[in-house]
Amino acid sequence: MLLRLLRNHLAPYRTALVAVLVLQLAQTLATLYLPSLNADIIDRGVAVGDTGYIVRTGGLMLVISLVQILCAGVAVYFGARAAMGFGRDVRQSLFTTVQTFSGQDVGRFGAPTLITRTTNDVQQVQMVVMLGLTIMVMAPIMLVGGVIMALREDVGLSALLVVVIPVLGLTIGIIISRMVPYFRLVQVRIDRINSVLREQITGIRVIRAFVRERHEERRFQVANDELFDTSLRVGRLMALMFPVVMLVMNLSSVAVVWFGAQRIDAGEMQVGALIAYLSYIMYILMAVMMSTMIFMMVPRAAVSAERITEVLDTRPSVVEPPAPAPLTGVTGRVELDGVEFRYPGAQEPVLSDVTFTAEPGQTTAIIGSTGSGKTTLLNLVPRLFDATAGAVRIDGTDVRDVVGADVWAHIGMVPQKPYLFSGTIASNLAYGREDATEEQMWDALEVAQAKDFVSELADGLHTPVSQGGTNFSGGQRQRLAIARAVIRDPKVYLFDDSFSALDYATDAALRRALVPRTRDATTIVVAQRVATIRTAEKIVVLDNGRVVGQGTHDELLETCLTYQEIVLSQLSAEEAA
Repeated sequence: MLLRLLRNHLAPYRTALVAVLVLQLAQTLATLYLPSLNADIIDRGVAVGDTGYIVRTGGLMLVISLVQILCAGVAVYFGARAAMGFGRDVRQSLFTTVQTFSGQDVGRFGAPTLITRTTNDVQQVQMVVMLGLTIMVMAPIMLVGGVIMALREDVGLSALLVVVIPVLGLTIGIIISRMVPYFRLVQVRIDRINSVLREQITGIRVIRAFVRERHEERRFQVANDELFDTSLRVGRLMALMFPVVMLVMNLSSVAVVWFGAQRIDAGEMQVGALIAYLSYIMYILMAVMMSTMIFMMVPRAAVSAERITEVLDTRPSVVEPPAPAPLTGVTGRVELDGVEFRYPGAQEPVLSDVTFTAEPGQTTAIIGSTGSGKTTLLNLVPRLFDATAGAVRIDGTDVRDVVGADVWAHIGMVPQKPYLFSGTIASNLAYGREDATEEQMWDALEVAQAKDFVSELADGLHTPVSQGGTNFSGGQRQRLAIARAVIRDPKVYLFDDSFSALDYATDAALRRALVPRTRDATTIVVAQRVATIRTAEKIVVLDNGRVVGQGTHDELLETCLTYQEIVLSQLSAEEAA
């Protein structure tokens, strides 16, 4: 998964990658050449007292050092650009993919893990790319080049490499193999702590209202301790890595000096060659240590790559048609024909054989007990979900045969939980119509019964809105969300229990103001309060996902037992009549 992710998203940076490879090659060769020149200065200059040779060779070393520094700096520049661009592209791909998900797809992953995958997981892979381009490219060149140069200085002493490198590689391999399962568990623990924290922040008022601070503290502590324990185990293994590498490096240095001194005493090696050989063995072991740093991060990056790829490979449950049908001259007639909806793996469907028609210029209300499938039914119209059987049609065209944007262009929806985005009131209304004028915004606010409280704000339309609209009350958020749908002037209005936070007087005034705006549109209203929908031209009664009655308020009072029970639970017999 990691290699596939790198291959797909590093392709646009081939030029930078080639530049990094060439520059790192030049920089490493320069680094490897310096100890050889240093050995020549000792053996041919210092040993024989040739000052001119020392100056000439020293000048050459200075030039090579400058070339080394220049190549290293430029290589890091290109490597950083490629790595940062890779991270940006992967985050963009994740965001774009998630935007195509239906509510069902988002629910399958969950918001906390999608956030973690787009941030922390991408960062893990991006860090490996960064270090890989600046260190991992150099390490194998340094390793191979160091071995060649060490053999060039003294073949006999190089027998140490046959022992040192396998021992170091085997030790590191064992430690890394133990780390992989923990890296995978760390990402799961981060998901968990994000989930708990998200719930506690969004539900802070409920927690305080029910005095559950201690309980939530314990929940967070458990999640935090689990992450701490797993991270500690990883940290211990990582901490073990460096002492092992340093131990091998120091023992190798001692061995080189010990056996090298014996070879010098026997006249088989010169002092300069021994000093150069010490440098080369350090380069070789440094290359192994640098590779170790990368290998410590690769397992965690591989786990992150799996999680990223899982999202990118997910085929949305709501897909665009291969040959989309046109949706022109829309009047707004909505027809549900034998609709069924079943969540994957569920034993029973949420909706079964739902059939009714919502006509333009009329209000069609949907009512039923909690869990009867009202919201799910409403979400099928704009294709937030796709029916698993039957068909949802707008003006006779199945919505599954139409491009999603064409469907949404004719729909104004107010969800059950009105959500406002950070920005201003004006920017939130612009979600309904990007080119809306201030006059149109005030008109929509007036219809939604929000003009009075917005006009009283110091900044009016430009009043800041915090994320989720938490700086407004529930009723104010509902009215702003209704204004956002009204300003769109759609052919189909979908209100999902959108008046529940309004008092009866505001509710009645809003419904009166909506009448002229929705005269030629189809209005579908999900409601819990009978008073909100009793004047609707058609009321559809749901019970356990099935339609058990259709008609006007008076007709259903006579023919539908379920509707009678709902009405009598809210109104007196005199009010219901």
